[in-house]
Amino acid sequence: MRDLGAEDARKQTVRTAFDDWAAGRGGPFALLADDATWTIVGTSPVSRTYGSRQEFLDVVIDPFDARMATPLVPTVRGLYADGDWVIALFDAAATARDGRPYRNTYTWYLRLAGDRIVEAVAFFDTLEFTDLWTRVAPAEGSSS
Repeated sequence: MRDLGAEDARKQTVRTAFDDWAAGRGGPFALLADDATWTIVGTSPVSRTYGSRQEFLDVVIDPFDARMATPLVPTVRGLYADGDWVIALFDAAATARDGRPYRNTYTWYLRLAGDRIVEAVAFFDTLEFTDLWTRVAPAEGSSS
């Protein structure tokens, strides 16, 4: 039997993280358990499964952020809960270091244990992402 109260609590945890991200004070990555797995589906240069929070941040998020002139800001279209999973459908936009806009639509499937994300599967426009990744070099001095 489904525990709708627990589903609502998980959904609220994710909603708060996205609200914080949009406000520039944190975000969903702070919810990742140290041993969380994150799978990026598709054929982008970073599409694969990452075996830890740190690996995912080091290989994907930090180099992505180093390509941006402004922070990526999400706009949530919907959050849906089913058991341990919360599905986030959102648009995100920023300006890349070359002055061009970056816009993408994402769907993240996030499995939570308590208030921590332990597994994620991400879908997005890999052509848009790959264009940014290959067009824009990370900022000088970044760890990317």
